Amino acid sequence: MTNVILYCRVSTDEQREGSSLEVQEQYLRAYCANQNLNIIDVYREDFSAKDFSLQRPEMKKIYDYCRKHKGQVSKVLFLRWDRYARNVEFAFAYKRKFYDELGVEINAIESPIDFSGTEWSMLLSMYCGAAHTEDVKIARRTKEGIHGSLLKGKCTHKAPRGYKNLRASKHDCWVEVDEPKAERIRQLFKEVAKGLEAPTCIKRRIYPNLPDSSLFDLLKNRFYVGDIVVPAYNGEPEQIVPGQHEALIDRATFDAVQDALAGKKKKTPKLGRTANPDLYLRKYLICPVCGHALTGATSTGNGGQYTYYFCCHDHKHLNVRAEDVNNGFVKYVSNLKPNKAVLNLYSAILEDIRGDAVRGNRAKADKLQEQLATINKRIDTLADKYLDGELSLAEKLRLTERLQAQASDLDRQIKTLRLSADLKIKPKLTYAVNVIENLGTFFESAPYETKIRLLGSIFPEKVVFDGKKYRTNAYNSMLDIIYQETRQLRGENKKISSKNEENSVGYPEPGSNRHSLAATGV
Repeated sequence: MTNVILYCRVSTDEQREGSSLEVQEQYLRAYCANQNLNIIDVYREDFSAKDFSLQRPEMKKIYDYCRKHKGQVSKVLFLRWDRYARNVEFAFAYKRKFYDELGVEINAIESPIDFSGTEWSMLLSMYCGAAHTEDVKIARRTKEGIHGSLLKGKCTHKAPRGYKNLRASKHDCWVEVDEPKAERIRQLFKEVAKGLEAPTCIKRRIYPNLPDSSLFDLLKNRFYVGDIVVPAYNGEPEQIVPGQHEALIDRATFDAVQDALAGKKKKTPKLGRTANPDLYLRKYLICPVCGHALTGATSTGNGGQYTYYFCCHDHKHLNVRAEDVNNGFVKYVSNLKPNKAVLNLYSAILEDIRGDAVRGNRAKADKLQEQLATINKRIDTLADKYLDGELSLAEKLRLTERLQAQASDLDRQIKTLRLSADLKIKPKLTYAVNVIENLGTFFESAPYETKIRLLGSIFPEKVVFDGKKYRTNAYNSMLDIIYQETRQLRGENKKISSKNEENSVGYPEPGSNRHSLAATGV
């Protein structure tokens, strides 16, 4: 009696969920009964063909069995040729393995081929080539369908965090907001938009379960403002269209987040089209009478030019020579003397934290590099499987495109982490300490733009100027700790310590939580 092995295969999840495997086996068993063939075993491929890492393991098992039991198996039978292969290269490769090397006939019970004849190669190419052509058509129709749905503003993939996919029927799908996950997304965007804290620190506080590698992709995802990004396709450029889903984030907040991620700082007060270096304090000083900002101008008279600061609401409230105001302000900030002990402590803490961050970034980059190597290896494996006939061209292109996108994203993250690890903090820290210790000198000689940046960094609130004296209600929180004289300059009485005057400012002792110190803005 002729010994045969039966082979049943499905190529999609839909076929697997139905009765395709059972139907194939039923027809094959009926055929063997009519032909008086002895069934040794039945092998079933019951997973989707998209699982490229497991392509055709049952067919390989059949080949291994036939090789170990050479001469004991006469045929491997399947229902139709598209169940055997949808790829001509694969079909010919396994024909050689089974028929030419082992003497095992492979054949379909529908449209069988006589391999002893002269036309078998044409028939095999025609049957499997037709199936391959159908694969290409399906892939194209799928891409066109996805592209068309995206142009209509529909979500065609798994919704991002904060949303959930809902389905009423096969073609009736939509996306809804998923509370309370959405609330955490909103909080994350709002905090990052402020630009006061590193996004990774905000994430650990608000959304600790979110992977670091997903944070920046989430913050840049236009899906959250109600947009759908349509990738370039068939000669059409990439487009952004209004989505049919509800937006989680308003556009102003989203744009502020993009500015924060790009390193753009908050704008300093507008000073007009032409910046006068002799009037760098206007908009930062306020009138003691009405509380309006001081502005300034240069006038010509008595054979010369004279620059004045004055109240923008009423010139009678205040009108003072700019030279006198600027010189007085230099003396005012010169009274800020840094507490050496606190300044040294903060410098040490920043270097320590920077060292931890560098080591952490390098470790993350190394892990991502391993993931990138794995993905590149998978891409190479896809090429090998295609050449071996185990993958159709459509499957290979689809899977390669997805893996290359993942590889590109990982490469971008690795370069960012490596760059941050290579940046040196010592020169910047030395420069910052020099500025803190010599504020008066910097305001006297620094360029106009530098003075503006310093003003915005030191004074979160306006400075009141009454014509002679300067007073403010708030300093940068970090400077309030480093400087000894800020209370006096606000008009408060300085608390005198009975022990050590230099340590009269309340600063943390060595060994305290350095990460909480960093949060003050250093």
